[in-house]
Amino acid sequence: MENWANRKTLILGRSEMIGLVTPKEYNDCVEQAYRMHGEGRYYMDPKGHIVLDRFPGEWEAMPSYIEEPHAAACKWVSIREWNRERFNLPTVFSILIYTHPETGFPLAIVDGSYHTVMRTGAAAAVSTKWMAREDARTLAIVGAGHMAEGALATCNVVRPWKEVRIWSRGQDTLDHFVKEQQPKYDSFEIRPSTNLEETVRGADVVVTITPARGPIVKNEWISPGTHIAAVGADKKGDQELEREILKRARIFVDDIRQCRTDGEINVPLSEGFITEDDVAGEIGEVITGRKKGRTSDDDITLFDSTGIALQDSATVPLEYERAVAAGVGIEKKMIST
Repeated sequence: MENWANRKTLILGRSEMIGLVTPKEYNDCVEQAYRMHGEGRYYMDPKGHIVLDRFPGEWEAMPSYIEEPHAAACKWVSIREWNRERFNLPTVFSILIYTHPETGFPLAIVDGSYHTVMRTGAAAAVSTKWMAREDARTLAIVGAGHMAEGALATCNVVRPWKEVRIWSRGQDTLDHFVKEQQPKYDSFEIRPSTNLEETVRGADVVVTITPARGPIVKNEWISPGTHIAAVGADKKGDQELEREILKRARIFVDDIRQCRTDGEINVPLSEGFITEDDVAGEIGEVITGRKKGRTSDDDITLFDSTGIALQDSATVPLEYERAVAAGVGIEKKMIST
């Protein structure tokens, strides 16, 4: 019998997570998560929400188990809308627990914020790989926060972009994004704009990654052949796209159980503007070959990504492996025998 009595748990902060895994590897891990979802080789319920009237925001609990890699993880996400103003804390942050499936032992407790930036971006990138036109060369990212950094890094792997556009309401936010991100890329110039129509119209791929509570991307701006990765909407009432876009699009979701209440489709569904019959399927079905994503160059394809827990359990084993190899983090005995 293997003796786990003296095993320790690895604790990793945000700075120690950065650089352990490449953008391409994040894409590969997230694609594997969707593949396992498509094959039914996982255990995961939709994310749980805890909402308190006294604090604007919520907690989200996201446990999951995946067969390959054989892993279990649970992410605890905190969303507090007053944090930056009152406490100098991020609005959204998380802690991720990586667990050995057989023993239940916590192998690692890690900061989930950078991890989430990259695996969320990878969701947009994987959908672009499988649904965007092969000749897609213009990328538009709606939103210029931390999540946009992950979207740009991971999307850069799947198509050779000639033009990248980025939108934010604030010029200061755009200036900071370009200053931080442009030095990482020499094959294109990042074009910032506070004009959303100018950013979106004519783009081959549009990644929306804002906390909008109402449609900001208009139907008339979306041309035939566009792929949209709608990543921002992840709780009830969130919406980034004018609902008419959904009527024109071939819609895929990450998990229909979660998207019906939390995703981009949640408001149009609740209003009866669309039904679940308007959803072509889940992205795992595309990756496993059970359904076709794009059927023609004129299709508007739409991926509704709420962020599923399976992305975490598919990704954290590699992050842990790399951290151990690099000798970073702190080990602490957490379980007493």
